[in-house]
Amino acid sequence: MYFRLLSLELKHFLRNPQFGVNLIMKLLVAFSYFWMAAAFIGAAFGVYFFVKEELQQDPIRIFSRYFLYYAVVDLLIRYFMQQMPTQNIKPFLGQNIKKKQLVNYTILRIFLHFFNWGYLLFMIPFCALLIFHGGYSVTGVLMFLFGIMFVFYFNNFLNILLNKKNTVLFSVAAVIIGLGALDYYGYIPFLSYSESFFYSFYNIPGAFLISGVLAATVAYLCYQSILGNFYLDKGLELEKAEGKTENIEFLQRFGTMGTFINNDIRLLRRSKAAKVTLYMSIAFLFYGLLFFNGAYQTDFMKLFAAIFVTGGFMMMFGQRVPAWDSSYYPLMMTQQVPYKKFLMAKWSLIILSILIGMILSTAYLYFGWEIYLTVLGAGLYNLGVNSYLTLLAGAYNKQAIDLNSTAKSFGGGKNSFNMKVLLIAIPQMVLPMAVFAIVKYFFGMYAAVAALGLLGAVGFMLRNYIFDLIVKVYKTQKYSTLQAFKKEN
Repeated sequence: MYFRLLSLELKHFLRNPQFGVNLIMKLLVAFSYFWMAAAFIGAAFGVYFFVKEELQQDPIRIFSRYFLYYAVVDLLIRYFMQQMPTQNIKPFLGQNIKKKQLVNYTILRIFLHFFNWGYLLFMIPFCALLIFHGGYSVTGVLMFLFGIMFVFYFNNFLNILLNKKNTVLFSVAAVIIGLGALDYYGYIPFLSYSESFFYSFYNIPGAFLISGVLAATVAYLCYQSILGNFYLDKGLELEKAEGKTENIEFLQRFGTMGTFINNDIRLLRRSKAAKVTLYMSIAFLFYGLLFFNGAYQTDFMKLFAAIFVTGGFMMMFGQRVPAWDSSYYPLMMTQQVPYKKFLMAKWSLIILSILIGMILSTAYLYFGWEIYLTVLGAGLYNLGVNSYLTLLAGAYNKQAIDLNSTAKSFGGGKNSFNMKVLLIAIPQMVLPMAVFAIVKYFFGMYAAVAALGLLGAVGFMLRNYIFDLIVKVYKTQKYSTLQAFKKEN
């Protein structure tokens, strides 16, 4: 039965009208996984030899010391990125197939996800080096490997439990934040506890079974939760909420555009998928911490980070226009909706988010005046250039978004990028980085920021002309977009 279900999904993929686009996306994802696999394997050798030869310490102890933080980050990434693959299962619920078989198949698909085996590309070479180069006990290393594997499976099933239970999510988040604060202020040395616990997998026989029992317990609870809610009219149904009428009065003075802005604000307040864009935008404000603390000191990488610091919402929200309105897009197109007003409403929200990001990013003055000027220059470029390019890229994104879905990720975990979007990304990312680096090299920091600001100012002043061009593109893509949205909905 499982092979039959797999064959049906394969036929769905091969017979899809958008097979060509989906195939390209699969190849791009495969390339990304290949790159990540190479990075994991390289990291295994890098971590082992750096700790062994440079630090002159025990690689297992160092790994165990910091693994607790990695496990928390892994759980966070899974929460936002890994979803239950239930969309393709729904049609089978009306067939003569045992529900347990469908549940087992769903869990099997989860196990096959890169999140649940990709870490082995690091762990297996790392453990092999421990045995064949470091002379560690084979039995101890294998126990250590299984113990770490169980931790990842624990995260996998815990993520599924957290997926639709906000109470459990907030409780776990509160505990993690509280424990992190205690560790940061030195009240509880979690690094030492992490080292002691995970190192015990290696030097204490049977200790790895602790994580195994925890993983098995969470897996059982997860299985029972899925089995008990695996109905179209229960666990897989669309969430319903009492309808409320919300209006922001002062927006009414802007006429049609104000109505569109009002609708988008409602969208951001009500839809889980849309709320993720807000959460990710806030997260991108801290993106510079990864680049401005000395790890990456090239002008290219500084500006790369600065573009995301001020343009997180722009990237996450703008590139999915008009997909946010895919549920009623066909109806909108019958109402003679003024395309320019529609797009300018989205653009206004993007501009507001960039301005807020520029204000909040003044905190980067902590890293120096030059860093803040880089962020300021990126913000100006986002205002006058990237805001338009992001909307333009949205015209070619035809993956509908189910706003009624309980899933957190927009698009149901499907990638909506295509080659045209990737080409548009060149002037979005490469052009400002090149301009900034070249002008700074010859004329200095102030001239580089002025160059980006000049590009942004020119773009802002030409907004009416630019919007006329963007509207033409949207009208050209109108019928293919309608066809794509109808297929998805």
